[in-house]
Amino acid sequence: MSLNQYTTNSWSLRGAAAGCRRAGLNWIGLWRDKVAEAGLDESGRILQSEGLRCSGVCRGGWFPAGSVAERQERIDDNFKAVDECAALKCDTLVLVCGGPHSKDIEGARRMVEEGIAAVAPYAAQCGVRLGIEPLHPMFAGDRSVVGTLGQSLDIAEAVGAPNVGVIIDVYHVWWDPALQREIARAGRAESAPGASRLMGFHLCDWLVPTKDLLLDRGNLR
Repeated sequence: MSLNQYTTNSWSLRGAAAGCRRAGLNWIGLWRDKVAEAGLDESGRILQSEGLRCSGVCRGGWFPAGSVAERQERIDDNFKAVDECAALKCDTLVLVCGGPHSKDIEGARRMVEEGIAAVAPYAAQCGVRLGIEPLHPMFAGDRSVVGTLGQSLDIAEAVGAPNVGVIIDVYHVWWDPALQREIARAGRAESAPGASRLMGFHLCDWLVPTKDLLLDRGNLR
């Protein structure tokens, strides 16, 4: 089990790492803004001093853009994120794919696929996996044009790289009537028989009523 650092977003990286140690957790999922705040080298030292390993770095992605230059900037930032993962000895970069830059949502999804395909070979060289995290469709307009596990798997399979897979977050996918079928599909990676495309599973619950669409989450009991 790993603590997603955003769960304790008011804590510094050092505070979150110490909290993991007090709770008996050996893993933490880091966020890039918190790593940048502490400094990349210092972040690695903090993990080492607390005896922690990094389960994933969030986030890469955000590929759709309105110009070729901006698209390349976003791809370049994902290369940087891969380097950060490697420096932290973390094998998974979580991808939040980004919202559409126009009304062409299918075109935006193609940009996501093309962006991942551009980054995947370098990530493989660095020993880093790319996990596509679908977000609830309510975020399709601003955070992610990839809203179902099925769409995430379609993209992963189209890219065809064994280091590209999916991250499942209960909060985002619980409603999907195809969820059980798609989880089973994630466990059958056609490009690597016997392997799985499932690279992470985030546990949190949907509260009723939901007061904040992004942050109002509950504990699973």
